Amino acid sequence: MSNCAIVGINWGDEGKGRMVDLLTEGFDVVIRYQGGGNAGHTVVNEYGKFALHLLPSGIFRKGVVNILGNGVALDPENLWTEISTVAEKGVKITPGNLMISDRASLLLPWHRELDALEEARLGDKKYGSTKQGIAPFYSDKYQKKTVLAGELYYPGHLMEHLRELLEWKNLTLTGVYGAKPFTMNDLRKWLSDYCEKIRPYICDTGSYLKKAAAEGKNILFEAQLGALRDLDYGIYPYTTSSNTVASYAPVGSGIPSAKIDRVVGVVKAYSTCVGEGPFTCEWFGIEAQQLRDAGFEYGAKTGRPRRVGPIDLVATRYGVETQGATDIALTKLDVLSYMDKIPVCTHYIVDGRQTDEFPFPAVLGDAKPVFEYLDGWGTDISGIRTWEELPDAARAYVLFIEERIGAHIKYVSVGPERDSIIIR
Repeated sequence: MSNCAIVGINWGDEGKGRMVDLLTEGFDVVIRYQGGGNAGHTVVNEYGKFALHLLPSGIFRKGVVNILGNGVALDPENLWTEISTVAEKGVKITPGNLMISDRASLLLPWHRELDALEEARLGDKKYGSTKQGIAPFYSDKYQKKTVLAGELYYPGHLMEHLRELLEWKNLTLTGVYGAKPFTMNDLRKWLSDYCEKIRPYICDTGSYLKKAAAEGKNILFEAQLGALRDLDYGIYPYTTSSNTVASYAPVGSGIPSAKIDRVVGVVKAYSTCVGEGPFTCEWFGIEAQQLRDAGFEYGAKTGRPRRVGPIDLVATRYGVETQGATDIALTKLDVLSYMDKIPVCTHYIVDGRQTDEFPFPAVLGDAKPVFEYLDGWGTDISGIRTWEELPDAARAYVLFIEERIGAHIKYVSVGPERDSIIIR
């Protein structure tokens, strides 16, 4: 048995979906272990182009079982919409290839409402939420105020539980925010429209995974976002509300005894960021727009223009260490082909001193980048499939990053398609 986690090294949006889609050829099971519908994993394959928000990116591979683990913020509305959309493109989705942990908590209808209300209250100090209800969901989960997916099989218990939660949550909606309360009729409609449709996929995935492990199945763990958005190790409070690190994968997947054999960390060939918070290498103006357009850097979930800049080796090295990455996948190298000189952030200046250490969140906003410039290659590389065929300057760029972050770059992506990859 081989257990592999595919994780983000930076702020998210690194290209994890395309790597999961590529590597699932060698795996039997793919598990999303944290996060929710705020993800945007873009996959391009024979079925078309997809931005997956909850479905594991292995859903396109025949014979692969895809699991939404107990650590996921399970949004029945988003999930059913996504299942329907993907199925319309000819992808077969059944309880045989998609399973939902009965221990996953449901994202309830008021969570998105609370997310939007709180962002509005914060005003200029907002966190840059995607307003998919993720922070209110995880807050409620840790207060033990959510509904487990498995409760859908026990309607009497479920309705009583929902009545208790509704009474409690309406106190916040009406008293704190002055918003309209939810009703039991709202919840009944939600149950009918979405929850009943996903119920056939809900099962005891823990038992399935124990059996899969005993049979020597190969398991791939798919993360959402990146190390810098991890609740404990990221740029707090501008993080997500779950743990994005590979070490959380066994816990959030439903097989806590699992050992991770390999961690593939995904790094973009330049830096991008969706949402608020410090972003040391950020570009602005024409320079930023040129890079944004070249890489089509707009949020897969929100459509928001991503903040962009050169690759940040200080942040990337920190992400590699936090994730325990054994291999690196460098994505979107082809996007940089238009540059004559390519800037790379090699150090920070903090309190007037140069440092290679990623700063504590409270001082990160004051950090200044130190750049070095490498030669560009000035030619389209999207059709190249071997390391030897890459221009000398492109190879030099990859090797420079590899040396500075201390991890082997095994995969070099030169396009979004499944086969647009160079394996070293």
